[in-house]
Amino acid sequence: EHACTMADRSKRQRISRAASTSQVTNNVPPMFGGSQPDARVASDGEPGSFVEGSILRIAMNNFLTYELAVVNPGANLNMIVGANGTGKSSIVCAICLGLAGKTALLGRGDKIGLFVKRGCSRGSIEIELYKNGGNVVINREISTENLSQWTLNGKSCSQKVVEEEVKGLQIQVSNLCQFLPQEKVGEFAKMSRIELLEATEKSVGPPEMYTYHCELKNFRGRERELENTVNEKAAFLERAKQKNESNKLDMNRYYEKKRHLDMIELLEKKKPWVEFEAVRKEHESVKTEREEVKKRLSSLKQTHGPMLKKIQLINNQLEPIEAQIKTKTFDIKEAARKCKARRDQLDRKQKEQALNLKHTEKVDEEKRIANTKTIIDDLQKELATVGEQPDVAPRIDAISVELRGHQEERARLDGEKSDIRREKDNMGLCPCARTVFTRRLNDMNNMMKAKEDKLKVRHKDTFTAIQWLRQNRQLFSGNVHEPMLLVLNVKDPRFAKYVETHIAFNDLRGFLFEKREDMEAFMKEVRDKLKLRVNSILAPAVSCANKQPSRPIESLKRFGFYSYLREMFDAPTDVVSYLCHQYNVHDVPVGTAQTKAMINKVIEEPYLKLIYTAEERYVVKKSMYSNHVSTNNSQLRPSKFLTISVDAEEKEVVCRGDLDERLAGLRENFSILEGRDNELRNEKKGLLEQKGKKRQLEQKIMNRMNSCVLCECSVHWFSEESQGLVSVQAFSTLPDTMEELDALLNEECSRAEGFTGIRENVVEEYNRREVEIQNLEEELGDLSEALTTYRMNMSEAKERWLNPLRTLICQINERFGEYFRSMQCVGEVDLHSEKEEEYDKYGIRIRVKFHNSTELHELTAHHQSGGERSVSTMLYLMALQELNRCPFRVVDEINQGMDPINERRVFNIVVRTACKETTSQYFFITPKLLQDLQYAEEMTVLCIHNGPQMLSPGDWDEKAFLRRIARRKKRTKPE
Repeated sequence: EHACTMADRSKRQRISRAASTSQVTNNVPPMFGGSQPDARVASDGEPGSFVEGSILRIAMNNFLTYELAVVNPGANLNMIVGANGTGKSSIVCAICLGLAGKTALLGRGDKIGLFVKRGCSRGSIEIELYKNGGNVVINREISTENLSQWTLNGKSCSQKVVEEEVKGLQIQVSNLCQFLPQEKVGEFAKMSRIELLEATEKSVGPPEMYTYHCELKNFRGRERELENTVNEKAAFLERAKQKNESNKLDMNRYYEKKRHLDMIELLEKKKPWVEFEAVRKEHESVKTEREEVKKRLSSLKQTHGPMLKKIQLINNQLEPIEAQIKTKTFDIKEAARKCKARRDQLDRKQKEQALNLKHTEKVDEEKRIANTKTIIDDLQKELATVGEQPDVAPRIDAISVELRGHQEERARLDGEKSDIRREKDNMGLCPCARTVFTRRLNDMNNMMKAKEDKLKVRHKDTFTAIQWLRQNRQLFSGNVHEPMLLVLNVKDPRFAKYVETHIAFNDLRGFLFEKREDMEAFMKEVRDKLKLRVNSILAPAVSCANKQPSRPIESLKRFGFYSYLREMFDAPTDVVSYLCHQYNVHDVPVGTAQTKAMINKVIEEPYLKLIYTAEERYVVKKSMYSNHVSTNNSQLRPSKFLTISVDAEEKEVVCRGDLDERLAGLRENFSILEGRDNELRNEKKGLLEQKGKKRQLEQKIMNRMNSCVLCECSVHWFSEESQGLVSVQAFSTLPDTMEELDALLNEECSRAEGFTGIRENVVEEYNRREVEIQNLEEELGDLSEALTTYRMNMSEAKERWLNPLRTLICQINERFGEYFRSMQCVGEVDLHSEKEEEYDKYGIRIRVKFHNSTELHELTAHHQSGGERSVSTMLYLMALQELNRCPFRVVDEINQGMDPINERRVFNIVVRTACKETTSQYFFITPKLLQDLQYAEEMTVLCIHNGPQMLSPGDWDEKAFLRRIARRKKRTKPE
């Protein structure tokens, strides 16, 4: 009755029709009768308060508890109130099923026929949705046979068409962030982080956000496939190379055995050649002997011709000689026959020589191939040695930079020499100039003395050690710097608090050494002998004074940062190198009050770990387990030492005073620079030669490989021409006696027999696998390039998805935290991921704290109580309300289990948030309301009644009801 009375002061009439056993009332009577107004008109009479997709009308016929009912909700918050069992959740069911939702979403039954009113065979649901250009009317008729008939704007259609129309209006009845029925309230807290993220993306994110997320998950799957393929190909390639390396040994043994077998064949063919040479020599000897006999016979005839007396004697002597001649002639003929046979054999051998010569050339080509391959191996080893050396390009660039710096230094020295000459001239003209120098030096000494006095009071041992160092500086070979308190020169006194806060006091009072042996000698004298408590610091071996920040300061000016800590002071190079190495002063930005105002955004930048604002110091840490970001801030303390600044270089210049000595020193520095320049130029020349050597080796290897290919082609041609023939030239290298031939033949046979277990196809297998390796390397290169390109595309897609999502989560967290703070509780919402690249593992984590004595805990189905889960769920949904792009939201009996205090707080938040003009339609179903709640004019209260005494819609008379109420008030009015 309270709700209805409150509604009398409300807005336009709404019409609801109900069955005789159930009745739905809006917050404005009369409840029945009259004509139904245009549902597109807002509660204040102005059109357009409804957002596109909002529900204008819900009509139910024979549906669950309703025989006939029509509900006209408002554009903002709709409070549906009624006792248990009156039919509140029936309206929720009608919204879900009428908008093509699944029965499983409601948790009441899995068959549509169960939603028909008991005792009826058919029922229907009709929902009218607001849409620019014409409303959408969806009608669904259901039967106990589990059949459905759909009509859209009066035309019959399929369920698919209705689903597309509903989806086009951004309605998601399957999303618990938009549609939370009574039976699913407990399941919201059971949602995993991943499910909650997807539901939130669909509910309040831009339309493309969830699409980008799905694409990224698919991209990541494809990336894994590419990575696996690349790894498999790389592993297979490595196995193939290892296999070929082992086969290479077998191939070399195969060729070695083949060389021995070829030598055996050559020796076998040499043996007939040696036999022929022996017979040929014997034939020549017989032929020579016959010629000598002929000459001797002719001489005898001339000598014994006149000697007739002796003819007989000679004839007698000649007969045996003739017999010998005949014998010899026969022998000669026989030798000639043998010689002819040998000559024919020699002719055959000579015909073979031409082809044997080609075989010799083949052997030579094979030797050249072997030599070329040996040279290639040597060159590749040399190239590998060169390749293992570090890349000289950075060193060349560094030398070039240093040379340019020397050039600038020489220019500076030239300018300083000119200044000194002018000073000499001026001092010659103005005697008072030396007085100015003396006064300036006294001022500097006074400032330095003030700093030393402060140090003496704070740490007397350090002051005593400084005095000792100044008297014994000649004992050290390297640079020894006095404590940083004295040598640090802050450019502006306002910067002193940053520098003094950042550097530990133990380092500020420490002596800095360039060489370790100097530091050890110093500590031995000062600490061990003089018993002084001092600190010593060793400068880094590699200077860090010129280290650059990770990002230029211009990129951080949008956050109010104006300088890095390194730029706020001057100090000797060794001191700067130590501070950059130990304290990263080159990468610590300093900001203004603007930085403090934007600190929430600043700490989200992953590369900012330590920062300074105008008056505070912030340390940002990220958990290795949960990726949770935490900050620790502290107030800056005023500077005690560094506000007094003395430029050591200027003091040194003033102290030098004698311009002639300064000029001589500049000349000496100039000479040192010249010598260093020559060293650097020589080093650069050597590096350039070293850099070119690798290119030359690669060119030599390429030329040798080309030559080797040509030789192999030539060997193949010679093999076809001269297969099976032996070169005569090869015979010349072999022994010429049978004994030596047999010995060498036996030796080669023994060596050939030693090569066992060699497969005949090892060469073919080796060459085939070499081709496979080359193809695999090309394929692996293509896959690696494709993977790199794919990752670049993924990075772009990640930026499109992740940046808007982080902004959205930040907005939700601000509202969620604000709602919890209004209830004196704590709540946080953040984006959680175990691994940044695992996009299917991203999720939203809700953490809450309801008691001061407890810590923040993640919202789960087990840790919090039922009331705490209901409060957390409701406030999260309200945090989405103002960001929502869905047309309406439904929450059914979520206040069950809340204590009265939390229920009142949540109700006030719901009214305050859901009644804003910028929010969409909201349905809040509850069986009860607390007393003295705050209501808003934009609310619509729907009261649901049920019972046997309820009037049918046709018997309801609003005017009679009001008269009866007036008479009752009059009778009860006191006299």
